Amino acid sequence: MRTKTGRYSGYIRPFSYLIDFIIINIFAAYIAHFPVEHILFPAVLSIAWFCIAAQLGFYEVYRYTKVIAILNCALRQGSLFAIVSFALAFFYAKETSFHAIVLFIFTSFGLILIIKFSIYFFLRKYRVLFGGNFRRVVLFGNSKTVEPLQHFFTENLDYGYKLIHVFDFDHDKKTKINEMFAFVLNNRIDEMYCSMSDLSQNQMSDIVDFADNNLKTLKFIPDEKQLLFRNFTFEYYDYIPVITLRNIRLDEKFNKIVKRIFDIAFSILIIIGILSWLTPILAVLIKFETRGPIFFKQKRNGLNNQEFYCYKFRSMEINDEAHLNQVSKNDTRVTKIGKIIRKTSMDELPQFFNVLQGNMSVVGPRPHMVSHTEKYALKVDKFMVRHFIKPGITGLAQTRGFRGEVESDHDIINRVKYDIFYVENWSILLDIKIILTTIYNTLKGDKKAY
Repeated sequence: MRTKTGRYSGYIRPFSYLIDFIIINIFAAYIAHFPVEHILFPAVLSIAWFCIAAQLGFYEVYRYTKVIAILNCALRQGSLFAIVSFALAFFYAKETSFHAIVLFIFTSFGLILIIKFSIYFFLRKYRVLFGGNFRRVVLFGNSKTVEPLQHFFTENLDYGYKLIHVFDFDHDKKTKINEMFAFVLNNRIDEMYCSMSDLSQNQMSDIVDFADNNLKTLKFIPDEKQLLFRNFTFEYYDYIPVITLRNIRLDEKFNKIVKRIFDIAFSILIIIGILSWLTPILAVLIKFETRGPIFFKQKRNGLNNQEFYCYKFRSMEINDEAHLNQVSKNDTRVTKIGKIIRKTSMDELPQFFNVLQGNMSVVGPRPHMVSHTEKYALKVDKFMVRHFIKPGITGLAQTRGFRGEVESDHDIINRVKYDIFYVENWSILLDIKIILTTIYNTLKGDKKAY
């Protein structure tokens, strides 16, 4: 028997609500010894939990939601619920000990998180093993534009998308669009993915109207060079709607403070734990091989495109091209010790002093030489968006294989794409993930580290 699309998915969220409600109230009674016999107390506690969840989107987990996004939301949910729990205990349950409240928060929230992830990963396995909970989809666009998503759908069945057909363009787009409409209606298609760059405004409007009138989910695929990775937000000036095209997470004061505290703490740890003993050793080796300073400083563009001096251990012989040309593979300017420290990324460690000074962050878009910034700003669309936040020692683009030398337009376009994603989707957990991935890649060896 064929599994019906989304047959049980409508029950998952109500089931989660119920389970979380039971856990919170049972643990409140038997661990924290809150006065749950008074109906008002458990009611307020439960309402607080679900109000926080509604505001943060704690239950808004979809098949394409990343684990890091779930953890980030869970961290905020748990923190706010902890504040509410302490406040309620202070005003209505003063006999409850601090230890009991802490135990209640960690055990109840920990169990809720375990169940949440169990459901999440069970559904991913269920889709692969039993073929259920799938969304039937079609792609519409030229082969180059839809190929990455086509590959994703066919290689990642655990996400729950079943690619039924790909409509490639020919000379008569209108006929192809009508063919797609008929196919969608006759084959129980759930979602349509269309290439934006290959459609006119009128054609996009026709497709939107069709999707709305036939209750089909419609999503558009931007061209790689369009880089439409934006978090559109609506604001109202009185009753006048105003659209903000780019929502930058680090513009929020609280997020800035959290990131700055993390940067300072992590930098002090590296400077005291590693640079304190590594610097004298490298100083001797660098001086032994070539004359010149131990450190190399270079003007780069940072926050709001302001120039600053970026520090590195010197890995090249003194030359006049250092501020103009990037290091390339088998570059004759690189010294013997330079090859080693570049391969292991040790040359970047002095940038933790840049972080302490406040002109860099541990994680962020990598800063470019001033000459390269001017070049790419003219050549690559939205390149300057990277400068809305501080540059970093490592970044999302670097963990995805786009570090070091820019060998082609493909490299810089993808670097900017990942940088913009980071700018709009920053979280402290994403920073930690990038740092751990960077350490792993360094230990494993990166082919672009030269």
